[in-house]
Amino acid sequence: MERKRIYLSSPTMHGEEQAFVKEAFDTNWVAPLGPNVDAFEREMASYAGIGHAAALSAGTAALHLAVILSNVKQGDVVFASSLTFSASVNPVCYEKAVPVFIDSEPDTWNMDPDALERAFEKYPRPAAVIAVHLYGTPAKIDRIRAICDAHHVPLIEDAAESLGATFRGKMTGTFGDFGIYSFNGNKIITTSGGGMLVSEDEAAIKRARFLATQARDPARHYQHSCIGYNYRMSNVIAGIGRGQLLHLEEHKAKKQAIYRQYREAFRDIPEISMNPMNPEGEANNWLSCMTIDPACPVTPVGVMDALAEYNIETRPIWKPMHLQPVFSNCDFIQTKEGVSVSEDIFNRGLCLPSDIKNTPEDMELIISVVRRQFGR
Repeated sequence: MERKRIYLSSPTMHGEEQAFVKEAFDTNWVAPLGPNVDAFEREMASYAGIGHAAALSAGTAALHLAVILSNVKQGDVVFASSLTFSASVNPVCYEKAVPVFIDSEPDTWNMDPDALERAFEKYPRPAAVIAVHLYGTPAKIDRIRAICDAHHVPLIEDAAESLGATFRGKMTGTFGDFGIYSFNGNKIITTSGGGMLVSEDEAAIKRARFLATQARDPARHYQHSCIGYNYRMSNVIAGIGRGQLLHLEEHKAKKQAIYRQYREAFRDIPEISMNPMNPEGEANNWLSCMTIDPACPVTPVGVMDALAEYNIETRPIWKPMHLQPVFSNCDFIQTKEGVSVSEDIFNRGLCLPSDIKNTPEDMELIISVVRRQFGR
């Protein structure tokens, strides 16, 4: 008999989503824009504690518009986290700008402020900085923000993985000139696809909405004075988001409980370390990750293969951008010689199942399989 599939992080639906979607169908608002879109923007801005939000088709679309609104032009240098998913960086290339990758620091796995300082020494006039809150753990965003301010450079905050996480009580995604969230199917809340661009700059968000609706000028006929994009969220998808947002704090609490359970379960195995938390913030623990001591004969691939035999889904840590073939010609800034922090994390780490629907029996199985690899 085939074993039950245990997922890394799958959608969790509740009843409210259907009510909002039904309303969209009942009122025939099934095209892009509509009352759910307007309401979802207001509700997300209120939850995040920021002035304005634009609901878009993907987190990547939000990042692309943030890059455009930051006036990034062809040939410009943009500093970006290396340890992340490629969607954090691809929009820089859409505008034919040049990413320069910044190494991680070991305390949170996020952008190293010291390496960022070094990057400014080498490239004094970048067009923007894109900082990621990896796996839902807040970066040292106060230092990153201060460095950007000192150099008068816009900060774009990629909070795709960290919706609901805070730094010193303030939501991630609200420290930058622009912040973005993702509602992809595996995120802490989902609309199946979709994203949100947030900012305190009302004019910039209005501009984002304009660009996201094909940049159509306010003329009776179809007139366009600049290039636009088909990036607006549909009213149906926004309805799903509204229902999901009602359960975000519940999802976050369950993700945090999963992380704590893993941490306690592996506490007696010195070769295992869980992904670190920022003591000045609260992570949403979107994904719980572990690293293995390099002196240990057990490897991340070995652990993932052992779990796969039980139909348990895992993932490697993101492969750093500076190691990706497509970015092989891009510069990389680190603060130490030899293997970088981000490469070391990639080499030694894996993402554990973090689905909030995991039962106690599921968690017991996952933990027992991992422990057996270490002879426990």
